[in-house]
Amino acid sequence: MAPTFAEATAINAVDSHTYTANFTSEWCVGSVPHGGVVTSVFLRVAETHFRTTLAAQNQPHTISLHLEFLRRTQEGPAVLVVRDVKLGRQTSTVHIALSQDSREEVVGYLTHSHMNIDNGLSLKTLWSLHPAPPLPPADFRSLLGGTEDHSWKEVNEPHAKFRKVTQRVRTFVPREGQVMPGLVDEWLRLDSGEKFTNESLGFASDSFPPVIEDLWYMEGRDERLPSFWYPTVILNLDIKKVLPPEGVEWLFVRIQPKNVRNGKMDLEVIIMNDIGEIIALSNHVVLLVGTDRNLAARRNGQNKI
Repeated sequence: MAPTFAEATAINAVDSHTYTANFTSEWCVGSVPHGGVVTSVFLRVAETHFRTTLAAQNQPHTISLHLEFLRRTQEGPAVLVVRDVKLGRQTSTVHIALSQDSREEVVGYLTHSHMNIDNGLSLKTLWSLHPAPPLPPADFRSLLGGTEDHSWKEVNEPHAKFRKVTQRVRTFVPREGQVMPGLVDEWLRLDSGEKFTNESLGFASDSFPPVIEDLWYMEGRDERLPSFWYPTVILNLDIKKVLPPEGVEWLFVRIQPKNVRNGKMDLEVIIMNDIGEIIALSNHVVLLVGTDRNLAARRNGQNKI
């Protein structure tokens, strides 16, 4: 039986600034742990660190995250070392480095605050999703039941054997197709029935079907889209709202690249709850490479992505 999301992203404290994790095959893409799972591990380390070592700061919530994926990660144990960079009255920032087999593979900065007691100017804006997505599901239970007259349908990953992590989440997209090429609207639910928490937002920000398929065929290409691996190089996450302590079952996510060029693309990710509130914003820099790069043997123990 596959580990739950909580099990797949579990961490253990070794000392006040060192933590361990263990990446499992079921939450991988090919042989590489899913980038969203890695991101959620960073969020869990920061949450634990501020709840224990830095408890006096009273800053339990990650408000921003920046990760650099220096080398590809792998299944198995990982060590995460925290460095307290700046401890402030309103916000504090830590640096976290993830290593495996003495290779530093992912590094990041996470800033914490207390979002429930922060105060200051708040203003409504006129921003909205454009183009507008199909109306949200009125009854999520009917969505899970596959009701044919629903405006959303479940999508099954065609390369699920390679992208094993897609079997851990249920993804629903517009039944009549996306509102425009290169844009993906989706509703997400963890297959285990676990609830999304703020630490799960790392996974939600990086969980979606391929976004370039419509763009590929829009150019009049007749051949089938090759099987790509989309390794993340940089991931930024800006968390706007604290999810309830018990979590939420469903999240809405919109993903859109602005430029796909020379084997690289950007991704803008908007995460919302079921009443249309922005929960988090994310931006990625992603490579488009052959799946053989994912499965290739490491060279000299320092293989880059």
